Amino acid sequence: MNLAALFSGGKDSTFSIYEAQNQGHVVKCLVTILASSEDSHLLHHPNVALTSLQAKSMKIPQITIAAKSSDTKAELENLKEALSAAKKDYSIEGILHGGILSEFQKTKFESVAKDLGLRVVSPLWHKDQSQYMKSLLDSGFEFIITSVSSDGLDKSWLGKKITKDDLAKLEQLSKKYKFNLSFEGGEAETFVVNCPLFSNPIEVQDSSISWDGYRGRFEIVRAKIKDNA
Repeated sequence: MNLAALFSGGKDSTFSIYEAQNQGHVVKCLVTILASSEDSHLLHHPNVALTSLQAKSMKIPQITIAAKSSDTKAELENLKEALSAAKKDYSIEGILHGGILSEFQKTKFESVAKDLGLRVVSPLWHKDQSQYMKSLLDSGFEFIITSVSSDGLDKSWLGKKITKDDLAKLEQLSKKYKFNLSFEGGEAETFVVNCPLFSNPIEVQDSSISWDGYRGRFEIVRAKIKDNA
């Protein structure tokens, strides 16, 4: 099936592309809505503007629309506009959704898809979180944590590229502090810097960290596609 991937640059939306391609689907384009603020309940916010580098490295065209409001209804209208363009320009038959547990997100996306006569493909839906996180690393996905907002996740995680040792620690913390290991509840956000889909990795050249004692963000100030030559 020809799909438009709902793409935020994080591990879930990127791995869903990888899984969909392995299932025989063709990802014709990426659809990225730039959230107007971090208050959005529907959209990923940190570093989303840099998804253009990831799209270029994957050699997949991208449709990007800036949301004018963090209101969910307005964001869905923006999404509908972008998907209408994808249907017209890339002849998509469905949308690719990287959600794992959020019924709220899935229901909203299914509603938009139905209005446009599109199907929804959700290859990560209800996957075991521990197995999923391990499969990310086993498949060669490299990602950094770009925000944290949960008990058990402190400033030291910001900007950290997750290894298998880190994952073991995260599993312990998730059990102790009762947060979703896959961060599906918004406990953290991620940004993929390399994976099998990329022709070249993303190199973070400059960054800044903000921390208020509970929540924090790793802001990528400057990045580029690394030259492997």
